[in-house]
Order: sequence, then C-alpha cells, then structure tokens
Amino acid sequence: MTTMSQIEAVLFVVGDEGISLEEISYLLELPTAKAYELLNTLKKRYEQDEHSALNILEIGNQFVLSTKKNFAPLLKKYAQSPIANNLSQAALETLSIIAYKQPISRVEVDEIRGVQSAGSIQKLAAKQLIEEKGRVDGPGRAILYGTTDYFMDYFGLKALDELPDIHQMEEEINEELPLDLFFDRYKDNELLASPEEKKEPEEEE
Repeated sequence: MTTMSQIEAVLFVVGDEGISLEEISYLLELPTAKAYELLNTLKKRYEQDEHSALNILEIGNQFVLSTKKNFAPLLKKYAQSPIANNLSQAALETLSIIAYKQPISRVEVDEIRGVQSAGSIQKLAAKQLIEEKGRVDGPGRAILYGTTDYFMDYFGLKALDELPDIHQMEEEINEELPLDLFFDRYKDNELLASPEEKKEPEEEE
C-alpha cells in the first residue's frame, strides 16, 4: 500500500464534499508540502492516462475526486436511463434521512446509517431528488443537503410538514420504525424515474 494509493482511497471515501490539504496531511502524517506534491502527481497521472475516467479537482481549499468532463454525456445518459430508475434500499434510507433531518451533511447521514453514504447521495443528486442547501460553518465547510422541488412534486407534498410523523407512528404501533418507512410505498419504478422520464398517464377513451 503506497502513500499515493492511500490518498486515492481517502479521496474516494469523502466523495463530492472533498477533503482539505491539511486533513490529508494529518491523516497520512505527512508535511503539507509533501501531501500537496503527491496530490499533484496523482492528478497528473489521471490526466495523462487515457484509460482512466478519473480526475482530481481543487475547489477552494478542498480536493475532490471526480470524473473527466468528456464522460459527462455518458453519465447523464445513465442517470436518466431505465438502468438507474430503481433506488436501492441504501438510497431510500439516505433519502428519508435527508428528508426528515435536512439540512444535513453527508457525515451526519453516515453517522445515522452507520455506513458510508457518498454513493447514494451522488445518485439522489443525479436524479434531482436532493440538492446542496449550503455549507457547514467550520473546518472543511461540508455540504448540507436537502430535498428539491422535484422531490416534493413526486411525493405529492406541498410542504415538508406533511411528511408522516415518525414518532407518532412509533407510539401507535409500539415498535421502532425505520427512517425509510414513508418511502416504502414509493418504490415503483415509474415514480422514481428522472424528471425527463415522468409522463402524465394517458386518459381512457
């Protein structure tokens, strides 16, 4: 396991929120200058490798592992295709947590679920069900996520206070309910299609 591969692993895990140079230096116990040198070396390696779809972006003081721009049409096509219509259980859990706890950071979602949620968040954002709502005040400036108008439209909500009261339902049936209870009835493929795929039902003659 090389230092370069460790940096790559960290960038992958933190997802689209990125990580600062100082945080990488701390995690890998490297001088800041050395960490920056390795990041740039890895970035150049990606840029020069035509067989790699990856790239490293420096946004402000954050480093983000991303895909190269020329892959954008392919990834957009995937996000809007029937292949990506179904939301996994992990994505549904993540969506329900964001809906009830918004605005919320990815790290907070991870803490609630007990597992890493970067992939689910990226898929939900690609399907326009969640969006960036701001940044956390403090080190790292983590992204805060919330639901979109498209989410409200698809789930037939006029306001977030129309979401079922989980605590009340727990009391009524006297057992703990999962955070994704509300979404159990929304697993139909058509309902979770992308905005471009949503169509009005044909009227009966």
